[in-house]
Amino acid sequence: MEQAGGRAGRREWTGLAVLVLPVLLVSMDVTVLYLALPPLSVGLAPSGTELLWIVDIYTFVVAGLLIPMGALGDRIGCRRLLLAGAACFGVASAVAAHPPPPPR
Repeated sequence: MEQAGGRAGRREWTGLAVLVLPVLLVSMDVTVLYLALPPLSVGLAPSGTELLWIVDIYTFVVAGLLIPMGALGDRIGCRRLLLAGAACFGVASAVAAHPPPPPR
């Protein structure tokens, strides 16, 4: 480990990139949700409260998973959990991006 004030090496930049990936995935999904709100509003006709739940439930789920995932990270390793979670999140996002067509 280098002294404070030293330049970051390849390992530090790689660690930063690995930590930024999940944040990028979450921000992209939230952006997609905001862009999908007008068609959702037309299709579902939610009330104001229901619309707030559609937007805010994402944050509630993430907050509710912080402690259990922290405990799991202590057991199996933070790096392994972070990479597995990012992969699962990416796959789930791709699946959710291609829903089946509506029935006729």
